Amino acid sequence: MKNDYYAHPTAIVEPDCEIGANTKIWHFVHVMNDCQIGEDCVLGQNVMIAPHVVLGNSVKIQNNVSVYTGVICEDDVFLGPSMVFTNVMNPRSFINRKDEFRKTIVRKGASIGANATVICGIEIGRYAMIGAGAVVTKDVPDYALLVGNPARQIGWMSDCGHKLAFDAQGIAVCPTCRKKYKLKDNKVEETL
Repeated sequence: MKNDYYAHPTAIVEPDCEIGANTKIWHFVHVMNDCQIGEDCVLGQNVMIAPHVVLGNSVKIQNNVSVYTGVICEDDVFLGPSMVFTNVMNPRSFINRKDEFRKTIVRKGASIGANATVICGIEIGRYAMIGAGAVVTKDVPDYALLVGNPARQIGWMSDCGHKLAFDAQGIAVCPTCRKKYKLKDNKVEETL
């Protein structure tokens, strides 16, 4: 079977993984069995992908990130250096809680900053941005910008990653791509 992805010689890729074309797996990465990794992904140095993890296309994972069972990252997700996922709410070393793993979903285009922590069982919305060092303890709306510990929302972001400034009618325009966004009932949607 031909591999359409690159794995550095120090990487360990266990059997029964689905890995998409043009994915790059760098130094000392461990991809465990039964993972699904999309096309054009980049897994930086010292990344660990646990069994049954699902990564969409064009997911970028920076150095020193462990993606545990129960995590799903949709297309175009960015995981910053040394950010952390959890998968059990009340871990104890002497109690096996593998049947209590909680699902965490990171929606399309979301970015999680360096050293941020994401508590299990939540959903991070489309194109949301989590600041470096934030501790996320609850669901995050689409396009939301969160910082701090515990993470709190301080604004809204565009698809391109620019903070949005809404006018009196609740309309904002991304300075890069010129897409328009509407803020209504504390939700942001792309508009025409």
